[in-house]
Amino acid sequence: MKKFIIVSVFMSLFLTSCDEEFLDPTRASEEDVFSSRDGLIGAANGLTSRYSVGRQSPFGYALITGNGFTTNELGVPQAGNLDEVALYSGTGEVLPNNGIVSNIWAQSLILNAEAQKVITNINRLTVPVEKATVLVHASIFKALALGNLIQFFERVPISTAKNAVFNSRAEVLAEVIKTLEDTKSSLPSATGFTGIASTINYTNTVNALLARFYLISGNLDKAFEHATLVNLTVRSGFQYDAVNQNAIAATAFLVANNYQPIGRSLGLPASLQPNAADGRINFYINPTSTVSAVRGAGFWGALTSSVPVYLPGEMILIRAEVLARKNQLPEAVTEINRVLQKTAAADAWGVGANLPAYSGTVDQPSLLTEIYRNRCIELFMSGLKLEDTRRFNRPGAGAPGAERNRNWYPYPDSERFNNPNTPANPAN
Repeated sequence: MKKFIIVSVFMSLFLTSCDEEFLDPTRASEEDVFSSRDGLIGAANGLTSRYSVGRQSPFGYALITGNGFTTNELGVPQAGNLDEVALYSGTGEVLPNNGIVSNIWAQSLILNAEAQKVITNINRLTVPVEKATVLVHASIFKALALGNLIQFFERVPISTAKNAVFNSRAEVLAEVIKTLEDTKSSLPSATGFTGIASTINYTNTVNALLARFYLISGNLDKAFEHATLVNLTVRSGFQYDAVNQNAIAATAFLVANNYQPIGRSLGLPASLQPNAADGRINFYINPTSTVSAVRGAGFWGALTSSVPVYLPGEMILIRAEVLARKNQLPEAVTEINRVLQKTAAADAWGVGANLPAYSGTVDQPSLLTEIYRNRCIELFMSGLKLEDTRRFNRPGAGAPGAERNRNWYPYPDSERFNNPNTPANPAN
Protein backbone atom coordinates (compact mmCIF):
# COMPACT_ATOMS: atom_id res chain seq x y z
CA MET A 1 0.00 0.00 0.00
CA LYS A 2 2.99 2.32 0.30
CA LYS A 3 2.58 3.58 -3.25
CA PHE A 4 -1.14 4.22 -3.14
CA ILE A 5 -0.89 6.36 -0.05
CA ILE A 6 0.59 9.19 -2.10
CA VAL A 7 -1.62 12.03 -1.01
CA SER A 8 -2.95 14.26 -3.74
CA VAL A 9 -0.95 17.45 -4.02
CA PHE A 10 -4.16 19.38 -4.26
CA MET A 11 -6.65 18.72 -1.49
CA SER A 12 -9.42 20.77 0.05
CA LEU A 13 -8.81 21.07 3.74
CA PHE A 14 -10.66 19.68 6.71
CA LEU A 15 -14.27 19.86 7.81
CA THR A 16 -15.64 22.54 5.54
CA SER A 17 -18.62 22.97 3.31
CA CYS A 18 -18.24 21.17 0.01
CA ASP A 19 -17.75 24.43 -1.87
CA GLU A 20 -15.02 25.92 0.32
CA GLU A 21 -11.34 25.75 -0.64
CA PHE A 22 -8.37 26.92 1.42
CA LEU A 23 -5.31 27.55 -0.70
CA ASP A 24 -1.87 26.82 0.70
CA PRO A 25 0.69 29.04 -1.07
CA THR A 26 3.35 26.34 -0.65
CA ARG A 27 1.30 23.88 -2.69
CA ALA A 28 0.69 23.62 -6.40
CA SER A 29 -2.43 25.36 -7.68
CA GLU A 30 -5.44 23.40 -8.87
CA GLU A 31 -4.65 24.42 -12.44
CA ASP A 32 -1.11 23.08 -12.11
CA VAL A 33 -2.23 19.78 -10.63
CA PHE A 34 -5.05 18.96 -13.00
CA SER A 35 -3.34 20.16 -16.17
CA SER A 36 -0.43 17.72 -15.94
CA ARG A 37 -0.11 13.97 -16.30
CA ASP A 38 1.74 13.58 -13.02
CA GLY A 39 -0.72 15.82 -11.21
CA LEU A 40 -3.75 13.84 -12.39
CA ILE A 41 -2.17 10.53 -11.50
CA GLY A 42 -1.12 11.87 -8.09
CA ALA A 43 -4.63 13.20 -7.45
CA ALA A 44 -6.14 9.84 -8.41
CA ASN A 45 -3.80 8.02 -6.04
CA GLY A 46 -4.72 10.46 -3.29
CA LEU A 47 -8.37 9.40 -3.49
CA THR A 48 -7.49 5.99 -2.07
CA SER A 49 -5.81 7.34 1.04
CA ARG A 50 -8.50 9.95 1.68
CA TYR A 51 -11.18 7.26 1.54
CA SER A 52 -9.50 4.45 3.44
CA VAL A 53 -6.60 5.60 5.65
CA GLY A 54 -6.80 7.20 9.08
CA ARG A 55 -9.44 7.81 11.71
CA GLN A 56 -10.85 10.77 9.74
CA SER A 57 -11.39 8.67 6.59
CA PRO A 58 -14.91 7.63 5.60
CA PHE A 59 -14.31 3.92 5.00
CA GLY A 60 -11.23 3.48 7.16
CA TYR A 61 -13.11 4.48 10.32
CA ALA A 62 -16.07 6.86 10.20
CA LEU A 63 -18.62 5.00 8.05
CA ILE A 64 -18.10 1.62 9.69
CA THR A 65 -18.00 3.12 13.19
CA GLY A 66 -21.07 5.32 12.72
CA ASN A 67 -23.07 2.57 11.09
CA GLY A 68 -21.98 0.10 13.76
CA PHE A 69 -23.20 2.18 16.68
CA THR A 70 -26.37 3.26 14.88
CA THR A 71 -27.39 -0.34 14.11
CA ASN A 72 -26.26 -2.04 17.35
CA GLU A 73 -23.24 -3.83 15.88
CA LEU A 74 -20.85 -2.14 18.30
CA GLY A 75 -20.90 -2.17 22.09
CA VAL A 76 -20.48 0.51 24.73
CA PRO A 77 -17.57 2.78 23.77
CA GLN A 78 -14.98 4.13 26.16
CA ALA A 79 -16.49 7.05 28.07
CA GLY A 80 -13.91 9.58 26.90
CA ASN A 81 -14.79 9.06 23.24
CA LEU A 82 -17.71 11.47 23.21
CA ASP A 83 -18.60 11.18 19.52
CA GLU A 84 -18.77 7.38 19.73
CA VAL A 85 -20.78 7.60 22.97
CA ALA A 86 -23.31 9.90 21.28
CA LEU A 87 -23.69 7.55 18.31
CA TYR A 88 -24.19 4.63 20.67
CA SER A 89 -26.93 6.59 22.46
CA GLY A 90 -28.55 7.66 19.19
CA THR A 91 -31.61 9.87 18.57
CA GLY A 92 -31.13 13.39 19.95
CA GLU A 93 -27.64 12.66 21.30
CA VAL A 94 -26.27 12.69 17.74
CA LEU A 95 -25.67 16.42 17.27
CA PRO A 96 -24.64 18.34 14.13
CA ASN A 97 -21.17 18.81 15.58
CA ASN A 98 -20.51 15.08 16.02
CA GLY A 99 -17.00 14.49 14.70
CA ILE A 100 -17.68 11.08 13.15
CA VAL A 101 -20.79 12.29 11.34
CA SER A 102 -18.88 15.39 10.21
CA ASN A 103 -16.05 13.24 8.86
CA ILE A 104 -18.46 11.05 6.90
CA TRP A 105 -19.99 14.18 5.38
CA ALA A 106 -17.00 16.43 4.76
CA GLN A 107 -14.48 13.81 3.69
CA SER A 108 -16.99 12.23 1.32
CA LEU A 109 -17.85 15.58 -0.25
CA ILE A 110 -14.17 16.38 -0.69
CA LEU A 111 -13.66 12.93 -2.20
CA ASN A 112 -16.50 13.54 -4.64
CA ALA A 113 -15.06 16.93 -5.61
CA GLU A 114 -11.51 15.61 -6.08
CA ALA A 115 -12.70 12.62 -8.08
CA GLN A 116 -14.83 14.85 -10.29
CA LYS A 117 -11.84 17.10 -11.03
CA VAL A 118 -9.88 14.08 -12.19
CA ILE A 119 -12.79 12.93 -14.38
CA THR A 120 -13.30 16.42 -15.83
CA ASN A 121 -9.65 16.67 -16.84
CA ILE A 122 -9.22 13.08 -17.98
CA ASN A 123 -8.62 14.03 -21.64
CA ARG A 124 -5.29 15.57 -20.63
CA LEU A 125 -4.04 11.98 -20.43
CA THR A 126 -3.22 10.71 -23.91
CA VAL A 127 -1.88 7.20 -23.29
CA PRO A 128 -4.95 4.89 -23.50
CA VAL A 129 -4.05 2.59 -20.59
CA GLU A 130 -3.31 5.55 -18.32
CA LYS A 131 -6.47 7.40 -19.29
CA ALA A 132 -8.68 4.34 -18.82
CA THR A 133 -7.17 3.37 -15.46
CA VAL A 134 -7.30 6.86 -13.96
CA LEU A 135 -10.88 7.36 -15.18
CA VAL A 136 -12.15 4.10 -13.72
CA HIS A 137 -10.25 4.64 -10.47
CA ALA A 138 -11.66 8.15 -9.96
CA SER A 139 -15.16 7.07 -10.98
CA ILE A 140 -15.21 4.30 -8.37
CA PHE A 141 -14.36 6.77 -5.61
CA LYS A 142 -16.88 9.33 -6.82
CA ALA A 143 -19.56 6.63 -6.78
CA LEU A 144 -18.52 5.46 -3.31
CA ALA A 145 -18.49 9.01 -1.96
CA LEU A 146 -22.02 9.85 -3.11
CA GLY A 147 -23.41 6.34 -2.69
CA ASN A 148 -22.27 6.15 0.92
CA LEU A 149 -23.57 9.61 1.79
CA ILE A 150 -27.09 8.89 0.54
CA GLN A 151 -27.26 5.90 2.89
CA PHE A 152 -26.74 8.16 5.93
CA PHE A 153 -28.32 11.49 4.92
CA GLU A 154 -31.73 12.18 3.43
CA ARG A 155 -30.43 14.56 0.74
CA VAL A 156 -26.93 15.16 -0.64
CA PRO A 157 -25.47 17.83 -2.99
CA ILE A 158 -24.10 16.32 -6.19
CA SER A 159 -22.65 19.61 -7.37
CA THR A 160 -19.44 20.95 -5.85
CA ALA A 161 -20.37 24.57 -6.63
CA LYS A 162 -20.74 27.26 -3.98
CA ASN A 163 -24.08 27.05 -2.20
CA ALA A 164 -24.82 23.76 -3.91
CA VAL A 165 -28.42 22.59 -3.91
CA PHE A 166 -29.25 19.34 -2.18
CA ASN A 167 -30.37 16.52 -4.45
CA SER A 168 -32.98 13.89 -3.74
CA ARG A 169 -32.15 10.29 -2.98
CA ALA A 170 -33.28 9.21 -6.46
CA GLU A 171 -31.12 11.87 -8.12
CA VAL A 172 -28.04 10.93 -6.13
CA LEU A 173 -28.44 7.23 -6.84
CA ALA A 174 -28.94 7.98 -10.53
CA GLU A 175 -25.67 9.95 -10.54
CA VAL A 176 -23.84 7.13 -8.77
CA ILE A 177 -25.10 4.58 -11.27
CA LYS A 178 -24.34 6.79 -14.28
CA THR A 179 -20.81 7.41 -13.01
CA LEU A 180 -20.18 3.66 -12.83
CA GLU A 181 -21.96 2.83 -16.08
CA ASP A 182 -19.84 5.43 -17.88
CA THR A 183 -16.69 3.46 -17.01
CA LYS A 184 -17.70 0.30 -18.86
CA SER A 185 -16.10 1.20 -22.18
CA SER A 186 -12.84 1.95 -20.36
CA LEU A 187 -12.66 -1.26 -18.32
CA PRO A 188 -10.95 -3.43 -20.96
CA SER A 189 -8.09 -0.91 -21.16
CA ALA A 190 -7.78 -0.28 -17.42
CA THR A 191 -5.21 -3.00 -16.78
CA GLY A 192 -1.45 -3.08 -16.58
CA PHE A 193 -0.79 0.56 -15.63
CA THR A 194 1.39 0.64 -12.51
CA GLY A 195 1.14 4.39 -11.92
CA ILE A 196 -2.05 3.85 -9.92
CA ALA A 197 -1.08 1.82 -6.88
CA SER A 198 -4.33 -0.02 -6.28
CA THR A 199 -5.44 -3.33 -4.85
CA ILE A 200 -8.89 -2.77 -6.34
CA ASN A 201 -10.00 -5.07 -9.15
CA TYR A 202 -11.70 -2.55 -11.39
CA THR A 203 -14.04 -4.72 -13.48
CA ASN A 204 -15.35 -6.70 -10.53
CA THR A 205 -15.65 -3.62 -8.33
CA VAL A 206 -17.62 -1.64 -10.92
CA ASN A 207 -20.03 -4.54 -11.34
CA ALA A 208 -20.30 -5.12 -7.59
CA LEU A 209 -21.03 -1.46 -6.88
CA LEU A 210 -23.56 -1.33 -9.69
CA ALA A 211 -25.27 -4.38 -8.18
CA ARG A 212 -25.30 -2.66 -4.75
CA PHE A 213 -26.63 0.67 -5.91
CA TYR A 214 -29.11 -0.71 -8.44
CA LEU A 215 -30.52 -2.77 -5.55
CA ILE A 216 -30.76 0.29 -3.30
CA SER A 217 -32.43 2.24 -6.12
CA GLY A 218 -34.99 -0.53 -6.62
CA ASN A 219 -33.88 -1.73 -10.06
CA LEU A 220 -33.93 -5.44 -9.27
CA ASP A 221 -33.14 -6.76 -12.73
CA LYS A 222 -30.01 -4.62 -13.10
CA ALA A 223 -28.91 -5.51 -9.58
CA PHE A 224 -29.16 -9.21 -10.37
CA GLU A 225 -27.41 -8.78 -13.72
CA HIS A 226 -24.38 -7.05 -12.24
CA ALA A 227 -24.13 -9.28 -9.17
CA THR A 228 -23.92 -12.22 -11.57
CA LEU A 229 -21.06 -10.59 -13.50
CA VAL A 230 -18.77 -10.40 -10.45
CA ASN A 231 -16.05 -13.04 -10.25
CA LEU A 232 -16.43 -14.18 -6.65
CA THR A 233 -12.98 -15.76 -6.52
CA VAL A 234 -11.15 -12.44 -6.98
CA ARG A 235 -10.34 -10.11 -4.09
CA SER A 236 -10.81 -6.35 -4.30
CA GLY A 237 -9.94 -4.29 -1.25
CA PHE A 238 -7.80 -1.83 0.64
CA GLN A 239 -4.40 -2.93 1.90
CA TYR A 240 -2.63 -1.54 4.96
CA ASP A 241 0.93 -1.67 6.30
CA ALA A 242 2.95 -0.71 9.36
CA VAL A 243 2.96 2.99 8.40
CA ASN A 244 -0.55 3.28 6.94
CA GLN A 245 -2.39 1.19 9.49
CA ASN A 246 -5.87 -0.25 9.59
CA ALA A 247 -7.50 2.51 11.66
CA ILE A 248 -10.15 0.42 13.40
CA ALA A 249 -7.55 -2.15 14.41
CA ALA A 250 -5.28 0.62 15.69
CA THR A 251 -7.82 2.75 17.53
CA ALA A 252 -10.54 0.32 18.55
CA PHE A 253 -9.69 -3.36 18.54
CA LEU A 254 -5.97 -3.60 19.27
CA VAL A 255 -3.71 -0.71 20.27
CA ALA A 256 -6.41 1.48 21.78
CA ASN A 257 -9.81 0.24 22.92
CA ASN A 258 -12.32 2.83 21.74
CA TYR A 259 -14.96 0.14 21.27
CA GLN A 260 -15.56 -3.53 20.47
CA PRO A 261 -18.36 -5.51 18.81
CA ILE A 262 -21.43 -5.77 20.98
CA GLY A 263 -21.05 -9.54 21.35
CA ARG A 264 -21.44 -12.91 19.66
CA SER A 265 -25.07 -12.07 18.88
CA LEU A 266 -23.69 -9.45 16.46
CA GLY A 267 -26.38 -7.12 17.78
CA LEU A 268 -29.29 -9.03 16.26
CA PRO A 269 -32.64 -9.42 18.06
CA ALA A 270 -33.36 -12.80 19.64
CA SER A 271 -35.35 -14.08 16.67
CA LEU A 272 -32.52 -13.40 14.22
CA GLN A 273 -29.38 -14.28 16.15
CA PRO A 274 -26.83 -16.51 14.44
CA ASN A 275 -26.62 -20.24 14.94
CA ALA A 276 -24.00 -20.89 17.62
CA ALA A 277 -22.15 -23.07 15.10
CA ASP A 278 -22.02 -20.33 12.47
CA GLY A 279 -18.38 -19.99 11.39
CA ARG A 280 -18.83 -16.32 10.71
CA ILE A 281 -19.09 -15.55 14.43
CA ASN A 282 -15.52 -16.66 15.09
CA PHE A 283 -14.40 -14.78 11.99
CA TYR A 284 -15.68 -11.44 13.23
CA ILE A 285 -15.33 -12.05 16.99
CA ASN A 286 -12.04 -13.26 18.42
CA PRO A 287 -12.85 -16.86 19.43
CA THR A 288 -10.91 -16.47 22.69
CA SER A 289 -13.24 -13.63 23.75
CA THR A 290 -15.35 -14.05 26.86
CA VAL A 291 -18.77 -12.59 27.55
CA SER A 292 -17.16 -9.86 29.64
CA ALA A 293 -14.30 -9.11 27.24
CA VAL A 294 -15.40 -9.37 23.63
CA ARG A 295 -12.64 -8.59 21.13
CA GLY A 296 -13.21 -7.85 17.47
CA ALA A 297 -11.35 -9.69 14.72
CA GLY A 298 -12.14 -10.21 11.04
CA PHE A 299 -10.88 -7.46 8.77
CA TRP A 300 -9.67 -5.46 11.77
CA GLY A 301 -7.75 -8.18 13.61
CA ALA A 302 -4.30 -6.79 12.78
CA LEU A 303 -2.80 -3.39 12.01
CA THR A 304 -2.11 -4.60 8.46
CA SER A 305 -5.43 -6.38 7.84
CA SER A 306 -6.94 -5.71 4.41
CA VAL A 307 -10.57 -4.64 4.18
CA PRO A 308 -12.73 -5.60 1.15
CA VAL A 309 -14.59 -3.11 -1.02
CA TYR A 310 -17.34 -5.72 -1.23
CA LEU A 311 -17.67 -9.35 -0.21
CA PRO A 312 -18.61 -12.31 -2.43
CA GLY A 313 -21.44 -13.03 0.00
CA GLU A 314 -22.94 -9.62 -0.72
CA MET A 315 -23.30 -10.51 -4.38
CA ILE A 316 -24.90 -13.88 -3.59
CA LEU A 317 -27.32 -12.24 -1.16
CA ILE A 318 -28.21 -9.55 -3.70
CA ARG A 319 -29.19 -12.36 -6.10
CA ALA A 320 -31.19 -14.03 -3.32
CA GLU A 321 -32.99 -10.81 -2.42
CA VAL A 322 -33.91 -10.03 -6.01
CA LEU A 323 -35.28 -13.54 -6.55
CA ALA A 324 -37.26 -13.41 -3.30
CA ARG A 325 -38.73 -9.99 -4.09
CA LYS A 326 -39.73 -11.30 -7.55
CA ASN A 327 -41.36 -14.31 -5.84
CA GLN A 328 -38.97 -16.80 -7.41
CA LEU A 329 -38.77 -18.61 -4.12
CA PRO A 330 -37.02 -21.94 -4.92
CA GLU A 331 -34.30 -20.04 -6.77
CA ALA A 332 -33.95 -17.67 -3.80
CA VAL A 333 -33.47 -20.64 -1.46
CA THR A 334 -30.69 -21.91 -3.71
CA GLU A 335 -28.83 -18.61 -3.31
CA ILE A 336 -29.42 -18.54 0.45
CA ASN A 337 -27.90 -22.01 0.66
CA ARG A 338 -24.83 -20.83 -1.23
CA VAL A 339 -24.17 -18.50 1.70
CA LEU A 340 -25.23 -20.81 4.52
CA GLN A 341 -23.19 -23.77 3.24
CA LYS A 342 -20.14 -21.77 2.13
CA THR A 343 -16.97 -22.70 3.97
CA ALA A 344 -14.22 -20.26 4.90
CA ALA A 345 -11.87 -22.10 2.52
CA ALA A 346 -14.29 -21.58 -0.36
CA ASP A 347 -14.59 -17.83 0.18
CA ALA A 348 -12.07 -15.39 -1.31
CA TRP A 349 -11.87 -13.52 2.03
CA GLY A 350 -12.31 -16.48 4.37
CA VAL A 351 -15.89 -15.70 5.44
CA GLY A 352 -17.83 -18.94 5.74
CA ALA A 353 -20.89 -20.04 7.74
CA ASN A 354 -20.44 -23.80 7.09
CA LEU A 355 -24.03 -24.49 8.13
CA PRO A 356 -26.76 -26.87 6.90
CA ALA A 357 -29.14 -25.80 4.15
CA TYR A 358 -32.13 -23.56 4.89
CA SER A 359 -34.99 -25.52 6.46
CA GLY A 360 -37.46 -22.78 7.29
CA THR A 361 -40.75 -21.76 5.70
CA VAL A 362 -40.52 -21.09 1.98
CA ASP A 363 -42.61 -17.97 1.53
CA GLN A 364 -41.56 -14.45 0.63
CA PRO A 365 -41.65 -12.88 4.11
CA SER A 366 -39.68 -15.75 5.65
CA LEU A 367 -37.04 -15.74 2.92
CA LEU A 368 -36.60 -11.98 3.04
CA THR A 369 -36.13 -12.20 6.81
CA GLU A 370 -33.52 -14.94 6.33
CA ILE A 371 -31.73 -12.84 3.71
CA TYR A 372 -31.69 -9.83 6.03
CA ARG A 373 -30.37 -11.99 8.88
CA ASN A 374 -27.58 -13.30 6.69
CA ARG A 375 -26.69 -9.85 5.42
CA CYS A 376 -26.28 -8.73 9.04
CA ILE A 377 -23.98 -11.68 9.76
CA GLU A 378 -22.08 -12.06 6.48
CA LEU A 379 -21.60 -8.29 6.02
CA PHE A 380 -20.99 -7.45 9.68
CA MET A 381 -19.30 -4.03 10.05
CA SER A 382 -19.44 -3.40 6.31
CA GLY A 383 -21.21 -0.05 6.76
CA LEU A 384 -24.30 -1.33 4.92
CA LYS A 385 -26.63 -2.27 7.76
CA LEU A 386 -28.35 1.11 8.22
CA GLU A 387 -29.51 1.00 4.61
CA ASP A 388 -30.53 -2.63 5.02
CA THR A 389 -32.69 -1.91 8.07
CA ARG A 390 -34.72 0.57 6.06
CA ARG A 391 -34.98 -1.55 2.90
CA PHE A 392 -36.19 -4.57 4.86
CA ASN A 393 -38.61 -2.42 6.92
CA ARG A 394 -37.04 -3.26 10.25
CA PRO A 395 -38.21 -1.24 13.29
CA GLY A 396 -36.73 2.26 13.17
CA ALA A 397 -35.67 4.78 15.77
CA GLY A 398 -38.38 5.33 18.35
CA ALA A 399 -40.36 2.21 17.38
CA PRO A 400 -40.77 -0.80 19.69
CA GLY A 401 -37.88 -3.21 19.19
CA ALA A 402 -35.90 -0.60 17.23
CA GLU A 403 -32.98 -2.05 15.27
CA ARG A 404 -31.45 1.35 14.58
CA ASN A 405 -31.19 4.33 16.91
CA ARG A 406 -31.25 6.91 14.10
CA ASN A 407 -33.10 6.81 10.80
CA TRP A 408 -30.86 9.50 9.24
CA TYR A 409 -28.00 11.65 10.44
CA PRO A 410 -28.24 15.42 10.99
CA TYR A 411 -26.36 17.70 8.58
CA PRO A 412 -23.07 18.85 10.11
CA ASP A 413 -22.70 22.44 11.29
CA SER A 414 -19.75 22.77 8.91
CA GLU A 415 -22.22 22.52 6.02
CA ARG A 416 -25.05 24.52 7.53
CA PHE A 417 -22.82 27.47 8.42
CA ASN A 418 -21.48 27.65 4.84
CA ASN A 419 -24.43 26.63 2.67
CA PRO A 420 -27.84 28.33 3.07
CA ASN A 421 -29.45 25.50 1.07
CA THR A 422 -28.84 22.97 3.82
CA PRO A 423 -32.16 21.27 4.67
CA ALA A 424 -33.66 21.00 8.13
CA ASN A 425 -32.27 18.15 10.20
CA PRO A 426 -34.35 14.98 10.47
CA ALA A 427 -36.08 14.39 13.79
CA ASN A 428 -34.18 11.13 14.30
